[in-house]
Amino acid sequence: MNDPRRLRVDGRAATGLPADDRGLAYGDGLFETLRVVAGRAPLWTWHMERLEEGCRRLRLACPVSGFLADEVSAAVDGLDDAVVRITWTAGSGPRGYARLAASQGRVIVAASPMRQVDAFVATHGVALFECATRWSLQPKLAGIKHLNRLEQVLARAEWDDPSFADGLMLDTDSRVISTTAASIGLVVDGVPMFPALNRCGVAGVGRRLALASLPDAVETDIGRAMLDSASEVFLASSVRGMLPVRAIGDRQYATGPVARGLQAAWTNAGMPPLCHPEQP
Repeated sequence: MNDPRRLRVDGRAATGLPADDRGLAYGDGLFETLRVVAGRAPLWTWHMERLEEGCRRLRLACPVSGFLADEVSAAVDGLDDAVVRITWTAGSGPRGYARLAASQGRVIVAASPMRQVDAFVATHGVALFECATRWSLQPKLAGIKHLNRLEQVLARAEWDDPSFADGLMLDTDSRVISTTAASIGLVVDGVPMFPALNRCGVAGVGRRLALASLPDAVETDIGRAMLDSASEVFLASSVRGMLPVRAIGDRQYATGPVARGLQAAWTNAGMPPLCHPEQP
């Protein structure tokens, strides 16, 4: 059973959700997953901006940021380091795709203790499984964090080997987009690059921090072959932080200066350090 201290629905402690919620029925809504450290969410502003953009694109009313902040504070009370998921749905409604003209949104806030990133992974990097499941192309939904994540669910089901921390995902035209749970970046000929997300993908908040920290970075179409010529590959997540990639298939990578610089930017943003002080 969900801990009622950690799950809140529409401003109240809860253990469940109404069965007629449109988020359950149709994936009609958005979510944000954020890190809260000592009662503070260092990347809060960017999460709220992405949520607002998602509401605009889905034609949903926006929840009040101050109310969300209060709900997050209530959910994380007593946790020093927490992961919080804010879900905003179109609320309850009758059967059928059409929303009620006066439909009310629903706020769901769930918190759990943060599971710390392994120090070896933060220092030496993660290995990625290469998923067969692809991102489908839908420009109207590209970039926003809507509730339908079935592509990621199917991709994550492709492996159970714990040596893989995540899975690489391409789109249906074989362009690199992300992993199942993080943004991806690479360095080619000294230039940091991130996949263009105008057709599909999620514009991650960790990715936004990485872009803000790398003024020479470019966003562009990245073919699968470019990963073979990269000097560095790294992941960016607003929860796990900035992690180097050490392997994709048979291709090995060394942790480089861009990944190390992004880890410093993560700490400077107010997040806990990813590596112990004695580690390089």
